[in-house]
Amino acid sequence: MKKEILATSVVLGLTALALQARCKPLETVKYVELKKYLGTWFEIAAFPQIFEKGCSCTSATYGLAEDGSLIVKNRCIKDGSLKVKEGRAFVTDHTNAKLDVEFFWPFKGKYWIIDLAKDYSYSVVGHPDRNHLWILSRRPTLDEQTYNELVVRAADKGFDVRKLVKTEQIADVSGI
Repeated sequence: MKKEILATSVVLGLTALALQARCKPLETVKYVELKKYLGTWFEIAAFPQIFEKGCSCTSATYGLAEDGSLIVKNRCIKDGSLKVKEGRAFVTDHTNAKLDVEFFWPFKGKYWIIDLAKDYSYSVVGHPDRNHLWILSRRPTLDEQTYNELVVRAADKGFDVRKLVKTEQIADVSGI
């Protein structure tokens, strides 16, 4: 009974934080060193998106294109087979923390880096409307303490973290 009361209190507290923070503009990290950000990121948890429905082992690999944009390769296992979708990301401000990602021209989505480990071992990405959120890691797993801290910080930025769903990571498909 005490655990249920505590869990309910935590959820209500996070919800109150999120509602209060939604009124403020979404803040990104102060600066992203793009060369350090390149490479593979594993999805640890995310708000469910239609294009990821049925996916497991989800990852994204970023590389630098000759024109300065980023090449984005999203991978996942869906219906027993590897699915790969390639797109481009374009930096939209001087901090390198705000990007527009395009998988289908002319449609672009906002990709804002709102939390980033000093050693670039984890990242939290969101959309300014707060309807999209991804917790990413350089490894297929993230320790629970770090994960919980990131969830609290995302709630503090106005995200309804009750919508977060952990991603099943049973294989590394980033090299495929």
